Amino acid sequence: MIKLKALFIFAMVLLITSCSAPDVDYYQGTEPKFDFKQFFSGELKAYGVVQDHKGELTRKLVVDMQASWNGNQGVIDEQFVYDDGETQTRVWYITINDDGSITGTASDVIGEAKGESNGSVFHWTYSVELPHDDSTLVVNFDDWMYLVTQSRLINRTAIDKFGFEVGEVTLVIEKIE
Repeated sequence: MIKLKALFIFAMVLLITSCSAPDVDYYQGTEPKFDFKQFFSGELKAYGVVQDHKGELTRKLVVDMQASWNGNQGVIDEQFVYDDGETQTRVWYITINDDGSITGTASDVIGEAKGESNGSVFHWTYSVELPHDDSTLVVNFDDWMYLVTQSRLINRTAIDKFGFEVGEVTLVIEKIE
């Protein structure tokens, strides 16, 4: 009986650790080095897709962005246009903190987004209130940005509700020269 309990506990620990996401520190030393303020500065454009929990494409979108900074305080104005004609605006108010971490707020973000970068990767998490039918729905965003070149990154966002992934957004974001 004791051997069975030990085997069960070992299996559970193995299952839990195999499902955990990488920490941003895993990317230390990767190139090119991600500098949030440098990348998100000026005019940017993003192209992307939204997928449901089964991985099926539900929407396509294009995002025009304008980003500006005053010291370590930044504003990123995002204008979303979806393939069905819907438009949406989100304005981020970003702070680069003394310890290098990054925080942000926006009107549909509940509380504060918190993130950090290491090497060529930036990761942040936040909760968003999304319109749903005649109400709203609160979901969590787990945002990973991978800098491919100094002017292009790939952004993968897992969207979850009650700990279950309900969707995913994938964007390619480009700096406009």
